[in-house]
Amino acid sequence: MSIAGVTERGMAMDDFISLSKCSSQDVRAILDHASAIKANPAAHAGNLVGKNIILLFEKPSLRTRVAFEVGVSKLGGHAIYFDHSAQLIGERESVRDYAKNLERWVDAIVARTFSHETIVELAEHAQVPVVNALSKAEHPCQALADLMTMEEHLGSLQGKTLAYVGDGNNVCHALALGCAHMGVNLRIITPAGYDCGDCVVRHAQGVASENGLGAEIETSEDVGYVEGADAVYTDVWTSMGDTETTDDRRRAFEAYRIDEALMARAANGALFMHCLPAKRGVEVTDAVIDSKSSVVYDQAENRMHTQNALLSLLLSK
Repeated sequence: MSIAGVTERGMAMDDFISLSKCSSQDVRAILDHASAIKANPAAHAGNLVGKNIILLFEKPSLRTRVAFEVGVSKLGGHAIYFDHSAQLIGERESVRDYAKNLERWVDAIVARTFSHETIVELAEHAQVPVVNALSKAEHPCQALADLMTMEEHLGSLQGKTLAYVGDGNNVCHALALGCAHMGVNLRIITPAGYDCGDCVVRHAQGVASENGLGAEIETSEDVGYVEGADAVYTDVWTSMGDTETTDDRRRAFEAYRIDEALMARAANGALFMHCLPAKRGVEVTDAVIDSKSSVVYDQAENRMHTQNALLSLLLSK
């Protein structure tokens, strides 16, 4: 089947498990196609006609679920939602058997899981594309939407600076890799003991070195490192699955709250970004998240466009 605008520049990868497995050209192709879909939805309304996409979710979701379900529908496909919150993937039957069954019925598998290894194992055994819709290790679909949103508001991504303030979690991991692919300087600012992880930082630095776009991926514990940044990003201090450490985390992160004073240290007109859901008054104040500089709802909308582009490219092969 011919899919509008993608057949001549598809992606080399068969699955979308991690941005570490993508080329910078892959990421650029997704962003370009997402912009094309957003600008002219009617031209792409048939991209997924006849395609059935199953959504396997171990974690609750608003943006991820709705963006995939509505997005697939807008492109003419059909999404099937399976709630795995009560029984994790692999508990009733092996992940291998699950994958080998699903590949006989569906055209792609979208999985939102606790364990990253579950997604890796699904991709290993399924002969249809597997998409990581969030795992403990990474949130690559979110990073795509973040990059698209930055580009819409700031223009060319290369050379821009994003300051990420907060927990060095899966969102941070994906941002590090995504920024490296697109030439965005990333300052990762976390409290001691909550860093992004040397392995992820080194990998992102390697990507930046290989593609020659000049991104600098740096780490710091000093919130003053937001100085002059083009965008400031934060996430919840306690992710799903980490609730037993909430009190400890609040104490550790208290100085990392994004308020108007901290935003004033960023560049004039700097964007405020958050993947949502937000704990208002905790990691960010109402005054910041509701300000004119906030692009959080643009990020949420762009989840649909980037995911539609991703599925179009994967299924055009």
